Amino acid sequence: MRGWYEWMRVGRLAITAFILILAASAAAREAVPPGFVYLRDIAPGIAQDMRYASYDNFTGAPLSGYDAAECIVRRDLAAALARVEADLAPSGIGLKVYDCYRPTRAVAAMARWAQESPANGAADEPTRRFYPTLQKRDLFAGYIAAHSAHSTGTAVDLTLIRLPAQPPAPFDRAAHYAPCTAPAAARAPDNSIDMGTGFDCFDLKAHTADGSISPAQKHWRGVLVAAMRRQGFHNYFREWWHFSYGAKPQRAYNFPIERR
Repeated sequence: MRGWYEWMRVGRLAITAFILILAASAAAREAVPPGFVYLRDIAPGIAQDMRYASYDNFTGAPLSGYDAAECIVRRDLAAALARVEADLAPSGIGLKVYDCYRPTRAVAAMARWAQESPANGAADEPTRRFYPTLQKRDLFAGYIAAHSAHSTGTAVDLTLIRLPAQPPAPFDRAAHYAPCTAPAAARAPDNSIDMGTGFDCFDLKAHTADGSISPAQKHWRGVLVAAMRRQGFHNYFREWWHFSYGAKPQRAYNFPIERR
């Protein structure tokens, strides 16, 4: 009889463990709040180059909360992006997102970074290529926000790519890339259409209507803005890549971006 009871006890433990695993999986799935979706589930054809989950961003390191290189947005925004993608596809043009939902912990990390002095008292930093004419402390003047619409899931940073897209060269952390305002071939690798500056370029040249860029670069900025506007997006005039959608919800979120 002792053997029988022992088997029953082991069986109950196994069942309990299985239930706990299911509960943990369900909790992980519920980490994304209602109304939010992974963009891959709605528009898998949109390319993703999630810069804040990488070292290729103005802080020089992955940001807190970016545990996976995934785009998460509100469902209505994802559906609108899918419509933009469909409109552009007949012209052989696609979309690539750089950033989507952004946890508030990442916004706070950006603010801390901007307030820090250069490492070891250096006058320059490896990420200076993102702000070639400004000081870190000046980036709050219209570029880095203390409260970001990205944290509400209603903003997206993106660009245009030619289809079929060829992968960019790997990013080299040890390389010395030219400033974000330099010709595209000298900047950090990207497979997007040349818009006159790189993504997250904190410079007047990145203003959407800047007059110093080439006619071709103006044309492609116009194509992007027009395609997004037709589906209800609004561009931020200081950043050609930044678009918001719909009425801004009051709530900002801090859930981590995890693997889909």
